[in-house]
Amino acid sequence: MGERLTCIGIESTAHTFGIGIVKYHPFQILCDVRRVYRPVSGGIHPSEAARHHIEKAVEALEEAMSRVDLKQVDIVAFARGPGLGPCLRVGAALARMLSLKLEKPLVGVNHAASHINIARALTRAIDPVVLYVSGGNTQVIYASEGKYVILGETEDIAVGNLIDVFARKAGLGFPGGPKVMELASKSRRLLKLPYSVKGMNVSFSGMLTMLEGLVGKEPVEDLCFSLQETAFSMLIEVSERAMAMLGVKEFIIAGGVGANARLRQMAGKMCEERNAVFKDYPIEYYADNGVMIAWEGIIQYMLGEKLNVEDSMVKPRWRIVDVKPPPSGLYEN
Repeated sequence: MGERLTCIGIESTAHTFGIGIVKYHPFQILCDVRRVYRPVSGGIHPSEAARHHIEKAVEALEEAMSRVDLKQVDIVAFARGPGLGPCLRVGAALARMLSLKLEKPLVGVNHAASHINIARALTRAIDPVVLYVSGGNTQVIYASEGKYVILGETEDIAVGNLIDVFARKAGLGFPGGPKVMELASKSRRLLKLPYSVKGMNVSFSGMLTMLEGLVGKEPVEDLCFSLQETAFSMLIEVSERAMAMLGVKEFIIAGGVGANARLRQMAGKMCEERNAVFKDYPIEYYADNGVMIAWEGIIQYMLGEKLNVEDSMVKPRWRIVDVKPPPSGLYEN
């Protein structure tokens, strides 16, 4: 782990096309370029998002090259999955080109693991329980004995999807998270919504159905407040149960929904009450970005992972349980 490595990472799993460049050892962010697709209406349209990424790829790469000389790069990494197939293929194609042009190793990384490890790099979390929450994922994760273990997850839709679908129904646009958070801060009226925790798992479909039925019948601020309070309480409950079960004293949130101030406030309060530590980090790194892909590229390269160009097809349904966690002691350096 004393080797000095620089990696360029390409993120293109959904709405964000990102290029990040990270140096290690020590950990240092050299470049963070992002271009975000924002649909005119509805949610993410995979083919339109992919077209956006194609249109912005050269511009983003030129911006990155204006900041960092690519001759410094030792590794080329890309988000291999999970994600939207058409979007993933854009990033993979650029990564293959760079790998061949620079004559550097190609590494395909898992998007979820990338979120977790940028959080750990920025917080120096040694042994955390992780709540991974995004548009397509809701999982409680822990790394143990060289494997990622999913301790709990959603049984239907992800919490990010819950927020976005409700926001569209309520006419708040996409992405829904920022507007829902803003409107929720204007209410203190809690409506009774389905609170569905099943052991370590959660379910949000019943809550979504009820919320959709209440649009136009109840003030939207009350609906946003009630959504956040109920859904986030469910998430914090299963996270706390995982911490108690494992005897863990560190907690981090990874993924875009972690940008919600109320969720992080609830996490901090839960940790304070159990004499644990909620490890927060700069809000911009909860969202999808190329930096996290670059950092995960360095981790996987150190673990011996690399791809031949001809074997670098994307994996839209790649589960984190099939990925190796970081080497022991990485975050203690």
